[in-house]
Amino acid sequence: MEIKIKKILVLCTGNSCRSQMAHGFLEAMTDYQIFSAGTKPEPVNKYAAEVMKELDIDISTNSSNHIDEYVDQEITLVLTVCDNAKEICPVFPVKTNFIHFSFDDPADAKGTYEEKIVVYRKIRDQIQDFIKSKFLEIINNKI
Repeated sequence: MEIKIKKILVLCTGNSCRSQMAHGFLEAMTDYQIFSAGTKPEPVNKYAAEVMKELDIDISTNSSNHIDEYVDQEITLVLTVCDNAKEICPVFPVKTNFIHFSFDDPADAKGTYEEKIVVYRKIRDQIQDFIKSKFLEIINNKI
């Protein structure tokens, strides 16, 4: 009997902040295979990497990938973390579960370094709270 590894894909527009932070938390909190991708990928955001490092989660060496890299894989669940990604998420060829929870984009933060980093911490904490309080319960029921 073949045991299938459960795979979760976190999807966002840029795959630089929100999806990368969620990716880091999910790798730290679960034993699933975690991937993240974007519809228009950009390099991993330095502020996102910095605020995750504060919690001893290193995403600085993660790559930013395009959603097309995962369409043909057997993804068990897709978590979209921004409305844009939800709207243009491609159809996956195998039965895939979807969960959507939108977070503000910390990359939109303006101001000084201190003002920006506060926004990144706030979004990081919201993502962590969502994963701990809701997402883990949801995925245990879905996959």
